[in-house]
Amino acid sequence: MDERSTAFQAAVAAAPSLDMQVPTCPEWTLLDLVQHLVEGRYKWAAIVAAGPADDPATFSVPAAPQEREALLAWFAASVQELLDALREAGPDRGCWTWWGDSQSPQTSGAVARDQLQQLAVHTYDAQVTVGAPQPLSSQVALDGVDEFLTTRCAGTEPWPHKPVVVDYHATEGRSWRLWVSDGHTRTAELPHGPGADEALEPADAAVWGTANELVMFFYGRIPVESLRTEGDQGVLVQLHV
Repeated sequence: MDERSTAFQAAVAAAPSLDMQVPTCPEWTLLDLVQHLVEGRYKWAAIVAAGPADDPATFSVPAAPQEREALLAWFAASVQELLDALREAGPDRGCWTWWGDSQSPQTSGAVARDQLQQLAVHTYDAQVTVGAPQPLSSQVALDGVDEFLTTRCAGTEPWPHKPVVVDYHATEGRSWRLWVSDGHTRTAELPHGPGADEALEPADAAVWGTANELVMFFYGRIPVESLRTEGDQGVLVQLHV
């Protein structure tokens, strides 16, 4: 988070204006993006600090400064607030999460994992805005694929279509299978090596790309056409609209 925070601040500092529209979030300006991230850092800091709860904790956000240097310090302070709360809680402490009963635990460690991905993707948004997009590191991106599939996909959300199986393959050498059905969605990492997939049922759709490309596809930053796919692309549209 420290590293992505620094990269985000560098992109914002390089922008000719904070009123620039963010191409990957067209309803937002760069200033809106900063404010969104700051609000999220304070929100999750309060949730983690509150510990186990049935509802999200209330929180307050300091007023946004208008001068750019002060705005960046405001952003940095919000990241530090979240980091302090996470370190104080430790990875295993329970807390409220929006994902409820899923493959991801309702812990501060799972929040840290999820919020790193939010910061990483929005750092990419800021970099795109100033014309200098950089891919996520392989370490962050690979964990981002796993985190998205186990947290944002795998759970008990309604699925109004027939059950499907989708495989995702990162060129870095890891693969995941997502089973999607109404109320019983789950994911698992696939084994690699000779004959590893011989016992698997065929997938309805499969996707190949770098881990960074898969993360950006999951979050709607690049279209499915940017990736190699096989099988029913309609399944991918249903999953990732």
